[in-house]
Amino acid sequence: MPVITTIEDLRVLAKKRVPRMFYDYADSGAWTESTYRANSDDFQTIKLRQRVAVNMENRSTASTMVGQAVAMPVAIAPTGLTGMQHADGEILAANAARKFGIPFTLSTMSICSIEDVAQETGGHPFWFQLYVMKDRDFIERLIDRAKAARCSALVLTLDLQILGQRHKDLKNGLSAPPKPTLATILNLATKVRWGLGMLGTQRRGFGNIVGHVKGVDDMGNLGAWTAEQFDPALNWADVEWVKKRWGGKLILKGIQDVEDARLAVLSGADALIVSNHGGRQLDGAESSIRALPAIVDAVGQQIEVHMDGGIRSGQDVLKARALGARGTYIGRAFLYGLGALGEAGVTKALEIIYKELDLTMAFTGHTRIDTVDHNILLPGTYPRAGLLR
Repeated sequence: MPVITTIEDLRVLAKKRVPRMFYDYADSGAWTESTYRANSDDFQTIKLRQRVAVNMENRSTASTMVGQAVAMPVAIAPTGLTGMQHADGEILAANAARKFGIPFTLSTMSICSIEDVAQETGGHPFWFQLYVMKDRDFIERLIDRAKAARCSALVLTLDLQILGQRHKDLKNGLSAPPKPTLATILNLATKVRWGLGMLGTQRRGFGNIVGHVKGVDDMGNLGAWTAEQFDPALNWADVEWVKKRWGGKLILKGIQDVEDARLAVLSGADALIVSNHGGRQLDGAESSIRALPAIVDAVGQQIEVHMDGGIRSGQDVLKARALGARGTYIGRAFLYGLGALGEAGVTKALEIIYKELDLTMAFTGHTRIDTVDHNILLPGTYPRAGLLR
């Protein structure tokens, strides 16, 4: 086993161990993938100010996200098909997050169901991500199931009314479970660890949907239902309806524009996530880290602003915090860990990010994450509100 010191090390190992269609599903973007690349590349242009002769003792990365105490301002993002990166993947990732002291967010399009995760994590509260679909009766029941599972926040995704085209998914014939084509069988034959894990679980379909929707009782008729259920008519009135039905902490995911951020404030949400869906929807949109400062400037005093997209290190977390993000989310970074080493890999990813965050915070002259601001960044290297970015 190689020595693993970075998220990139986990990515390389995951690529070897996860079937191509599921690795590519996680590690890809829409169309030319320019926004997908920009999300991480734009972090690298931001430079840090090193400070010296500062007392670095008694450091703390502890903070809060929507009132919940967190060991560091990081949550695990909702990602579809997580249980296809590794058997029972959502359960493993939720347990890793719980032990580390950060939130885990379960996707509507997860393999393990809400009830699975609640049971296997001992009833420890987690967050649930919701897609609003045309079948509102199903959505009402889904919200009620999240309440019954004691989910402590609802993350409503707003930027997937229609599905962005991801070329790799089409070329790979993405499906869960995989369809037995010759190319798929040949690829699966090289992923023995993954295959043995899947043989040991019954969770291979979309657990939140199959058996919970009229006429969808197996994977055979799920695809047609899903294809027609994402609702292009989703609007702010629906956000108000979800908020009323849910009644708890509400986080709106997918905000990239200042005007939409202001509407998010008016909706009464508790937080918003500056996000372009990991570059998987509108290719050509600006990176999340470049969109962040203008949104913080416009609404940061009225609503808690979080961000996701491109975070591969603790330094990225610190830079986002410096630009006003109260919290950040990791998607691909934890998926690489999960695909590489299961729960231990997710824990490793969190340890890597924590250590990089802690040390970089100290090198920039801070011992508490809550005191970090834009002054840790080198002027002229970071995006600013009101300026051409």
